[in-house]
Amino acid sequence: MTDGSLPEDHTQAILEVTKRVAALLKQSGQPFALAGSVAAFAHGVPARFQHDTDFCVRREDADAAIKALEDGGIEMRRAAEDWLVKGRTGGEEIDLIFELARRPVDTELLERASVKSVDSVWMPVLSPTDLMDSLLAALSEHYCDFGDLLPMARMLREQIDWGRLDRVHRDAPLPDAFLHLLDRLNVIDRGKGPS
Repeated sequence: MTDGSLPEDHTQAILEVTKRVAALLKQSGQPFALAGSVAAFAHGVPARFQHDTDFCVRREDADAAIKALEDGGIEMRRAAEDWLVKGRTGGEEIDLIFELARRPVDTELLERASVKSVDSVWMPVLSPTDLMDSLLAALSEHYCDFGDLLPMARMLREQIDWGRLDRVHRDAPLPDAFLHLLDRLNVIDRGKGPS
C-alpha cells in the first residue's frame, strides 16, 4: 500500500464465512471437506489465510451444494474455470472445488477427511496428507513458492504420510525438489527411495 497503512486482516472474517458455509453444507447433507489455508489452520498451522475459504465437493454434488448455499443467502456464480464455483458473502470469497490440482474430488478423498473444530464449529477437514498432496500437485513453472509449503510441512510432518507423497510425486520435478529440500533440512527422511 502506498499510504503506509497495513492491509486489512481478514482472518476472523474468513473464519466466520467458513463456519457459515460448513453449517449450510452440513445441513444439506452433501459430503464436503474444508481445504486450503483454513484446513491447514484446523490442523494446527498458524493462520495465514490467503483471500478465501476453500471447500471440496464432488462434481456430482455441486448443484445441490450450490443450492444449499444460495438458499442460505450466499451469492454463488460459475467461474471461468470448470473445476470450481465461486461464492461471496460478508465481503469474503468462497471456492467450491471439484478438482484439486486437476484431480477430481472423489468419495475416497472426502472419506479420509477428519472432523475438526474450526473456530468452535466442527466440520470435515482434508487430511494433512491429502492437503499437502494437493499443494504439491499444484506446483508448476508458473507457481513454485515453497515459502508457503515449508512451514506447513514442518508443522504437520508427524501427521503426513511422506512415503505416499514421495511415491506419488517422485517423477514430478517440482514436488520432488520440494521433498528433496525437506530431506536436506531434516524435516523428513526419504531414505534411499526407489532407484
